[in-house]
Amino acid sequence: MAKSQAGARIGVISDTHGYLDPMVLEEFAGVDHIIHAGDVMDGRILEALAEIAPVTAVAGNMDDGKLGKLPREVAGTAGGISFVVGHKRKRLLKRLSLGKIDGIGKRELPDLVVCGHDHLPAVEWMDGTLHLNPGSASAPHFEDDDPTVAIVERGHAGLDVRFIRLARRTDDES
Repeated sequence: MAKSQAGARIGVISDTHGYLDPMVLEEFAGVDHIIHAGDVMDGRILEALAEIAPVTAVAGNMDDGKLGKLPREVAGTAGGISFVVGHKRKRLLKRLSLGKIDGIGKRELPDLVVCGHDHLPAVEWMDGTLHLNPGSASAPHFEDDDPTVAIVERGHAGLDVRFIRLARRTDDES
């Protein structure tokens, strides 16, 4: 996969659960690409994101109908940053290690691995690859952390992640 160029920016979102905070559209303005790591639950969310930048999205365990037909995992490149994305981390890492994700070889390591599902924002470097869970953009459960999304940016020293905290929905927005 191609190495990335300085200045590339990717908006990363997951677990919208049918709700897209308008602040996400503002924060993602100007990104080169958007990755949605599943549990979209409303196709209009992907349409709104696509008005900002190209979108790569995967199906989550809560997606059905047309959204359930999205791939479970996918590899791609955005702004020169190679990535793989899947909803559940354990499945994604297993399929990546076995070379079972179209677009990336068994021994290739992407720049970025993105997953969602557990609603916990997390970032970790493993073997030179940035592993990222942006957290839940909707925080649908009371016990969830506050809703978050992330922006991954290519700087001169490599990839940087910035988490963006979103406001919790009020009852009339649910």
